[in-house]
Formats: sequence, structure tokens, C-alpha cells
Amino acid sequence: MSIVIIRQDDKINAWKKAIQRADPQIEVYGFNEDHPKENITMALVWKHPEGSLSHYPNLKCIASSGAGVDFIIEDRTAPPHLPITRVVDPMLAKDMSEHVLALIFAYLKNLNTYRLNQTQAIWEPQGYSRISDFTVGILGLGALGGILAKDLVHVGFKVQGWSRSSKRMEGAATFSGAGELQEFLTTTEILVCLLPLTEATKGILNRELLLQLPKGAYIINVARGGHVVDSDLIQLLNEDHLSGASLDVFHQEPLEKGHPFWQHPKIHMTPHCASVSDTISVVPQILENYKSLQEDRPLINLVSRLKGY
Repeated sequence: MSIVIIRQDDKINAWKKAIQRADPQIEVYGFNEDHPKENITMALVWKHPEGSLSHYPNLKCIASSGAGVDFIIEDRTAPPHLPITRVVDPMLAKDMSEHVLALIFAYLKNLNTYRLNQTQAIWEPQGYSRISDFTVGILGLGALGGILAKDLVHVGFKVQGWSRSSKRMEGAATFSGAGELQEFLTTTEILVCLLPLTEATKGILNRELLLQLPKGAYIINVARGGHVVDSDLIQLLNEDHLSGASLDVFHQEPLEKGHPFWQHPKIHMTPHCASVSDTISVVPQILENYKSLQEDRPLINLVSRLKGY
């Protein structure tokens, strides 16, 4: 039994070394090196090339090295009968929360505007906002959204969240289901998207939904680029219905050079860096599942293919 790491960035060796440090007895390979494909029982993946999972006749599990699994479910060549696992990591959630908090405070205190003004030598003090001035709404109250909600409440924000099924959070108002989405939106002034990307949530940040936010609302998307209809977002920013947007994720990554997001004065971008799986933190749960496969025990952090998360 062996592990293959399949990803298209430069982090394969880092993951290999982390696994080998944790357990030197495990055979682990990068997909782009010679390896015995018939021995592979677990594929540790992140945005793998489509079709690459079909080469392993004895594969027993597809493990995402991050919280997202949409890229696995969308790969129609991936064996449909195999279990999928994802990462549930408190450090990952905390990193995400800190990133979103930084974006919100930058918005309240006009830091993005001042950065743009600096490049043009413009000295123009502006009025700023306070924590008490805004209600922050979180779309998605899973592992990431739950931590963010707690941190926002702790700081002193008015917080509310929406999820597919009913949830309760101390200090935050909660909404659920299609019937309560409009009420949630009409009272949200800073909207943070932390939804999983599924067939039901693709393109959810579209004109129809965004128009239900109060005029001047601010958008933060740190979930997946597929949640946003780019042209709708740009149009509502140009029409001043939205005051701005912070985006960490995009339909295509890296974002193509000619995309209008690059030069839009109301859009603040980061290169999908809000939270990155840390090998030291994540490898133990990967190896727990690897050993569970060997011993025919239940896996942790299983994904529902039906729900998409």
C-alpha cells in the first residue's frame, strides 16, 4: 500500500517530506515520477490534472489536501465509487478568519483607497467607519464560517450567518434554507462567502442575489471563484450598488492578465492565499485515514458526493 501525491504546483516534495518525517515506513510518490501504480491505495490531491486518478487500479481513497473537494467531484474521469476525504483543520480555519478580519478592517478604515491614492500622490483624508456601524453576514456556517463568526462576535461586530440547514451560534443571528435567505441578505452590509462550491452554489453571487443586499454593501469572497458571476459583480460595482469587493479566489487561477478585475478601483485582490494547508498540521489526519484503509476502519472527514462537501 502506497500514497501518490497529485498536484500541479511546486509543493509535491514538501508533502512527501512531511509524510516521510511522520512515518518513514510509508511509501509515498509524486505522480510525475516513476512509481508502481498498482501499489497505490491513497491519492493525496489538490487540483489534479483531469484523468490522472484513473491510472490506479487498486486506489481505495481520494484525499483532498485542503478543505475544498469541488475539483475532485467535477473530474468525471475520477472513480465514482471511491470515498473522498477532506481536511478539517483548526489552523486552516483560524488563518481564514484572520484574513477576513484584516479585509474587513481595511475596508472600515479605507486602507485600500489610501494605497491607491499613494500611487498617484493624492493626499485626501476620508471619514472612517467603526465596528458598530456594520452587520457582517456569513454565507456558509461550516468549519470555516463557524470560526469566523465566533471571532467577529468576540471583536464586537454584529454578526449573522446563513446555512443550508439550521444552525445555532452564540452571539450571532442565524438563518437557514431558501426561505430565510432574503431576510439574511437585506440586513447584511458586509457579505462574506464561505460556501462550498456545489451545483447549487455555482454562480450564487449573481446580480439577483447581490441586489438584495443594502445599497453600498461590501463583498468578500474567500470560498471559490465559481461562486461569482464576474460580469454581474463588475456591473453592480460600476452602478454603485456595491461599494467594493475583496476577492481571494477566481474562476481561473492565476487570473488572466486581461481580466477587468486587475484594474478595477473597487476590487481588492489576493492570490488565493487566505488560508493554506500546513503540512505539519494536516499530515496526521491524512495518515490516520491511510492506516484506517489498511485496517478496514471508518475514515474521518468523509465527503458526501450528494451534497458536494
